[in-house]
Amino acid sequence: MTAIDSIVTRLTALHPKRIDLSLDRMWRILAALGDPQRRLPPTIHVAGTNGKGSTIAFMRAILAAAGLRVHDYTSPHLVRFNERFRLGTEGEGRLVSNAELADAFGECERVNAGAPITVCEITTAGGFLLFARHPADVLLLEVGLGDDSTRPTSSTGRLSP
Repeated sequence: MTAIDSIVTRLTALHPKRIDLSLDRMWRILAALGDPQRRLPPTIHVAGTNGKGSTIAFMRAILAAAGLRVHDYTSPHLVRFNERFRLGTEGEGRLVSNAELADAFGECERVNAGAPITVCEITTAGGFLLFARHPADVLLLEVGLGDDSTRPTSSTGRLSP
C-alpha cells in the first residue's frame, strides 16, 4: 500500500453514516482552507453519467494544443489516485506528485479535524487547494451525478443503506 493509499483509506473512515445532500461539509472545509475555490482559473464543468473522462481528455488536448495551461480533475483513477489531478504546465500538463498530493490531503485532514466528510468532498477540497496553488489558464472539472461508489460498504462488500 502506498502512502497515498494509506491517506485515502484514513479519509474514507470519515464518511458520514447518514445521507446529507447539503453542501455544508464542503463550505465548512473550503472556508477552513481559505476558500481556494475563489482562486481557481476559469472553470469548465463537465457533467453527466458517461463519457466525462473522454470529454475532458479531448478538451485538454485541444486547449493544450492552443498553448493553454490546463488543470483537470477527474475520477475514478485507473492505477494511481494521483491520476485524478493533472496540473497545467506547458504541453499536456503533469500528474500531481505524491508529495504534493500528500501535502494537500494532509492540510485538508488537519482543518477537517475528524469531522464527518465524504472522500469525494475532501479530495475535491484537496484538488481545489492544488489548483489554486498552481497557475493555469483553465480548469476542466468533472462533476459526477452522485453514483453509489462514494457510499460506504459493509464487510461483505455490499453497499450500506
